[in-house]
Amino acid sequence: MLSSLTNRRRFSDLSEQEILALAISSEEDDAQIYRSYAEQLRADYAASSAVFDGMALEEDGHRKRLIELHRTRFGEVIPLIRREHVAGFYARRPVWLVKNLPLETIRAEAEAMERQAEAFYLRAAQSTTDAGTRKLLGDLAAAEAGHKTRATDLVSEHVDSESEEEEARAAKRQFILTWVQPGLAGLMDGSVSTLAPIFATAFATQDTWTTFLVGTAASVGAGISMGFTEAAHDDGVLSGRGSPWKRGLASGVMTTLGGMGHALPYLIPDFWTATTIAMIVVFIELWAIAWIQNKFMETPFIRAALQVVLGGALVFAAGALIGGG
Repeated sequence: MLSSLTNRRRFSDLSEQEILALAISSEEDDAQIYRSYAEQLRADYAASSAVFDGMALEEDGHRKRLIELHRTRFGEVIPLIRREHVAGFYARRPVWLVKNLPLETIRAEAEAMERQAEAFYLRAAQSTTDAGTRKLLGDLAAAEAGHKTRATDLVSEHVDSESEEEEARAAKRQFILTWVQPGLAGLMDGSVSTLAPIFATAFATQDTWTTFLVGTAASVGAGISMGFTEAAHDDGVLSGRGSPWKRGLASGVMTTLGGMGHALPYLIPDFWTATTIAMIVVFIELWAIAWIQNKFMETPFIRAALQVVLGGALVFAAGALIGGG
């Protein structure tokens, strides 16, 4: 690692030919990145995919002009020099390798790419005393600024109000599939499945600390189980439900929170005070689940409430009867 760092050239030590070669390879890399973004977006965001296709073509055009300039000034052989060979040169985060990136993340990354390139060339132009190099770097900075202008034109050309609405619906659908559905399943499991062991322990022992420990163990164990199950059973490639780790995180965290909500009151030493508060928390949890189902899953509120509250009441009754017996 240290050897690779010490072998990097400083930008100030590059010749004009090497700077031009660096610009050519950078334009080529950026065009490939934009094509990767376009391919990721093609199925769900056709209009934005067309934007990135157009930006890739713009990068190709700039690269061709740079190659012609190199051919005129320095000949046919272009030195092999890339970003990683130059100390202090702006780097590209390899986010384009990540599948199922949100649309807004991709757009923000593209904007950052153009901004970084323009800022770097401007700073480099200000730091050189050679007139020819200063002009070359200034031209490159202007080209990057032109990329941003062209990107704005492409958005206007390809993304109309109907396309924006369609993409917003697709983004909302993806959010629901990746975060809301797994999180809701986890919240339901954590809130309902832990009712029986927590309240059975509470009524059997009337010991708040023991009840809290059992509730914590049940909640954390259920969260770990639900999280790994969600991540392992569907990689999201065919279903389009998004990253398995995001879904697993949503499911695991919400499962744990659902159980801990009515376990935490048992930190209160008085048994009946703790139990009363725990029952109130359970009531709030179940109605929150019904509200989420109604808002995001478009389940009629009355039906969602009846399903969740009735199921929760049955599990609670089972725990209280078993513990009380």
